[in-house]
This record gives sequence, structure tokens and C-alpha cells, in this order.
Amino acid sequence: QLQASGGGLVQTGGSLRLSCAASGIIFRLNTMSWYRQTPGAQRELVAAITGGGSTDYADSVKVRFTISRDNAKNTVYLEMNSLKPEDTAVYYCSSYRAGRSYWGKGTLVTVSS
Repeated sequence: QLQASGGGLVQTGGSLRLSCAASGIIFRLNTMSWYRQTPGAQRELVAAITGGGSTDYADSVKVRFTISRDNAKNTVYLEMNSLKPEDTAVYYCSSYRAGRSYWGKGTLVTVSS
């Protein structure tokens, strides 16, 4: 089970920190990812972090967003800075290991202009 939190309303240029707490999986062995989706659009990968700590980011969020994980707390984070209106979306966390993925319910991030 994945439980995302931390979304909300923020002004352009502001910051938010999303958290996703995991249970029922061997967290340290899973690649954890953040995706986002806007109405009518496909879900897109925002950032991912492997169990070993390697990270990958969508070009649109590089430099501004940072993904991290705390294996002791079974939690993955997404630090979002310099937010833009186009970052407005529902953000989902996901786990992946050995061909099996799990998804949490999303958390809404709204960036006002």
C-alpha cells in the first residue's frame, strides 16, 4: 500500500514536499517513482529513485525537483521548488520490482499564477 500526502495550493515560485509512505513491500528493493497527471493527459513520469539511490528526472523538472528516499521509514519524498502553474496536477507515487507495480492514490498539487 502506498499513501501519498503533502499536496496543496501554492503560488508560483513556491515549494512543496510530497511524501509517500509504503507498506506491504520490501521497500529498499523497490524503485520508487513519482508520476503526475492532468485531466485529459497521460500520466507522466516526474522522477524515480532506485533502491540504490540512483535518480532520474523528467527534463521539465530537472534542477527544480528532488526525489529522495528513507529506507528506514519506508518513505519516498519529492521536494518541489520554483513551482510553475504547469506543475499543477495530481501526483502519484509508484513502486516497481520484478515486473510488479503498485500505485497509491494521488495527491493534488495546484500552483496558482
